[in-house]
Amino acid sequence: MRNRKIGMWLYQNGGGDKIQKKIIKKLNERDIDVISGINLRDAVAKNSHILWNDIKLDKLDLFFSYNAGEQTQYQMYLAKALNNVLPMINPFEAFELTEDKFQTSFLLRKHGVATADYKLCHRDDNHHLHAVMKKWDKMVYKPTDGWGGVGLTKIENQETLDMLMPFLNQMDLRYFYVEKFVDYDNTDFRIDIVDGQYVSCYGRKASGTDWRTNVTSGGSVFLREPDKEVIELALKATKVSGLDIAGVDIIYDRKKEEYVVLEVNGIPAFATPEQEKMGLNFNDKKIDLIVDLIDRKTKKQNNKSQI
Repeated sequence: MRNRKIGMWLYQNGGGDKIQKKIIKKLNERDIDVISGINLRDAVAKNSHILWNDIKLDKLDLFFSYNAGEQTQYQMYLAKALNNVLPMINPFEAFELTEDKFQTSFLLRKHGVATADYKLCHRDDNHHLHAVMKKWDKMVYKPTDGWGGVGLTKIENQETLDMLMPFLNQMDLRYFYVEKFVDYDNTDFRIDIVDGQYVSCYGRKASGTDWRTNVTSGGSVFLREPDKEVIELALKATKVSGLDIAGVDIIYDRKKEEYVVLEVNGIPAFATPEQEKMGLNFNDKKIDLIVDLIDRKTKKQNNKSQI
């Protein structure tokens, strides 16, 4: 078997650079070469190849893309083409699905996974939005492709909705996606899953001035032990979405008395050095599972290329 070679684009902040070095070291020990820092923004497609620094990315055995918040339409477009000819982690189709909150919620509900009640309606259907507001009392507007809590807007009454509508119309959105506001305790569970296996759990708590638990929105991380029900819900949500690596956000609906999946993330962060000091010690386990996953997928790809 020839030496396998993969491409990697992994975030470098928050300790990501050290995580990358560990992953590369472990992959090298398995005779897997790594070309790191491959940002598809700097790649071009020419005839039957996708080129980055004169390297033919389509000749790699796998591409591991793990960099949240820096995905442009151009990068996504090239990633889709690349995934048509070689394995990706996460698979492009699954990653694209989970980047869209409506598509994710729709699929999860079809497979019996509890989520917040939602509505998707045409941008000009103001009558429907007002009817939903009367029924739900409180709801949350969510950009379908947002992340980190950016753009989430809590709508608590008819007046708030009326004030929000002109702003949303100016954004030239094609549709509106809203979720019924879930009565919860302002904390959530973040469950990490890799290759169908439970990796870790930690909690996030909203700040006193905000209702969002996202760290980028002011939320704080704390140690939290999940029960079996929470883990099984996360595993099922990950399987339905098709992700190899997932971070599933789960909250407890106090009114319905059930756990619900709030979001499925395709690029859940590793624990930062500060979080490791407070006791979040799952990085090594996550790295080992990712290395095993890459090893298995590249062996399969390598065997296919030799046929």
